[in-house]
Amino acid sequence: MDVGGPGFVILIVTLSILGWLLNNWIRAKHGYALEDEWGGKTERADSAEATQLRSENAELRQTIDRLEQRMRAVETIVTDRGYDVASQIEALRELPEAQNGGGVPIDIGHKEHAR
Repeated sequence: MDVGGPGFVILIVTLSILGWLLNNWIRAKHGYALEDEWGGKTERADSAEATQLRSENAELRQTIDRLEQRMRAVETIVTDRGYDVASQIEALRELPEAQNGGGVPIDIGHKEHAR
């Protein structure tokens, strides 16, 4: 190939344009600002859908944070006092009827069914 000929110049220009287009396509796909032909940046205009999704994501993150806090509290209750609560329930079952107020005894064998 002749380096000084017009075919080489056209090849270089074509490769440069294809590289620029590929670069802008990748940047647009991932949400970055686009470059114009003079090296300046063109910021993306956010659509109403993108703004709505951002606000919805923020709400969901807050909900997840609250649920994580509640889950930690439940884990603390279960792991720290789980055996103690079970032993206290068993101790209440063993109390004589006169001492526990004459209530109805707990029947664990009989379970209620939802209709």
